[in-house]
Amino acid sequence: MYMKQDYYEVLGVSRSATDKELKKQYRTLVKKYHPDTNPGDQQAEQKFREVQEAYGVLGDPKKRKLYDQYG
Repeated sequence: MYMKQDYYEVLGVSRSATDKELKKQYRTLVKKYHPDTNPGDQQAEQKFREVQEAYGVLGDPKKRKLYDQYG
C-alpha cells in the first residue's frame, strides 16, 4: 500500500517554518542529494526528486495553504 509522504518531513522542517527556513533547508538538501554530487546513487536520486516535489508544493504559498488544509 502506498503511503503519501509528509512534505514537511521530507524537508525536515516544522509546519510553522517560514518561507525563508523552507528555502534554506531546500537548498541544503538539493545540494546534498543532487545527482551530480552522487553519480549512480539511486537512493540519492530518489531523495532529490522527493525534495523537489515537496518544495514545489511548500515553496508556493497558494499550494502550501491547500496542502495544509487537505494534505
